[in-house]
Amino acid sequence: MCYRGAEMATKSAWGGRFAEELSETASKFLESWQFDQRLAEEDIAGSLAHAAMLQHIGVLSADEFAKIERGLKGIRDDIRGGTFQWDPKREDVHMNVEAELTAREGEVGGKLHTGRSRNDQVATDLRLFARSACGRVADALDALARALVTRAEGEVDTLLPAYTHVQRAQPNRLAHHLMAYVEMLRRDRGRLDDAARRMNESPLGSGAVCGTTFALDRAMTSEALGFARPTANSLDATADRDFVAETLAALSIAQVHLSRLAEELVLWSTQEFGFVEMADAHTTGSSMMPQKKNPDIAEVVRGKTGRVVGDLVNLLVTLKALPLGYNRDLQEDKLPLFDAVDTVAACAAVLADAVSAMRFNRERMRAALGAGFVTATEVADWLAARGVPFRQAHEVAGKIVAKALSEGCELAALSLETYQSIHPMFDASIFSALDFETAIERRDLLGAPARARVLTAIAEARGRLKMG
Repeated sequence: MCYRGAEMATKSAWGGRFAEELSETASKFLESWQFDQRLAEEDIAGSLAHAAMLQHIGVLSADEFAKIERGLKGIRDDIRGGTFQWDPKREDVHMNVEAELTAREGEVGGKLHTGRSRNDQVATDLRLFARSACGRVADALDALARALVTRAEGEVDTLLPAYTHVQRAQPNRLAHHLMAYVEMLRRDRGRLDDAARRMNESPLGSGAVCGTTFALDRAMTSEALGFARPTANSLDATADRDFVAETLAALSIAQVHLSRLAEELVLWSTQEFGFVEMADAHTTGSSMMPQKKNPDIAEVVRGKTGRVVGDLVNLLVTLKALPLGYNRDLQEDKLPLFDAVDTVAACAAVLADAVSAMRFNRERMRAALGAGFVTATEVADWLAARGVPFRQAHEVAGKIVAKALSEGCELAALSLETYQSIHPMFDASIFSALDFETAIERRDLLGAPARARVLTAIAEARGRLKMG
């Protein structure tokens, strides 16, 4: 006996309870195959593991399993080759695959769903996808981190101001600045790895809500699919999507970090800063103003951040009032995940290309140190190191800044007599403390921009990122 696919996907899919099929309007409203077909690989992998387990416990004969395995692998090959015909009447990826299996291999295809519900099936598929996606995005973030480390290696001796409030603050190394983003990306990778580890439990065998009467070997299917263990509660396994929410949270934070890097590329490439010139391959012109060179790549990365954060909010709002167990609202869990995964991976990849190709204007960066009194803290530290309470030293340094402002010069241009008129402890050694390189090298502690510390940070990052 062969089932007719369209019938199986409508009335017969829900059994004898229903006397009529879904209306066309309702059917189109509920169908999800257009986007959840992306789970086809995971769906077929789960079905193969389930079928092998059904043979193991005696539900399927060896011949029946062989037919199911043959049919599923043939469907998988057709999907990979782009020749599989998706039927909208079959509603979702699961029904398309199962109905096609039955059409190809006969009624044995109807045995595949023994002891299984679409509820635990889709939860398994989505965990498989999300686990793999965490790894793919983490790899893309690592590629960006490698690009930043490579650029940092070449800019260890490039000096520029560090900023707070977008105001020049203290002398810094460009390499130290770039390595700050490497640290952000390291944490982003850690959050994705952590999410993948926590979601690594198999829902398969949880059934619709309360398991099944069949003596399924859940450990067998869990191991076959690379999970660490089966889930512990069937209600939780099928009804919750916190693993998707956690993944989206990690992706949102990562995208915010990418946006911050993109913003600095936008800012630094302005004529006002002039610290960076992005490559022609990563910029665009104007339809009206022929002189323009716009950092569109960085701007679009920045713009996509709201989209990724919106994906997280989308899912959280969907989950916030759902009672146990499964509810059809959870059909809305996939698009936010797919979108965020694709967006963050694409943004990381294009930023890696842009970072590798852009040109730093070292002279402009160095010149920026010459205004803004970036060594004022050195004045306060010089006094504090000689026993003056720091709050008093801070006030003295402020008065010296005010004096330099009134004379229209930088701190090093003031005379020793001027310094001593404000505080008698000053001597000629204050001027060596105002040297930019000296000021940076005095900050020789873990996490600071002294040259040796930056080189150590780069070496550690190279090892962690397996850069050879």
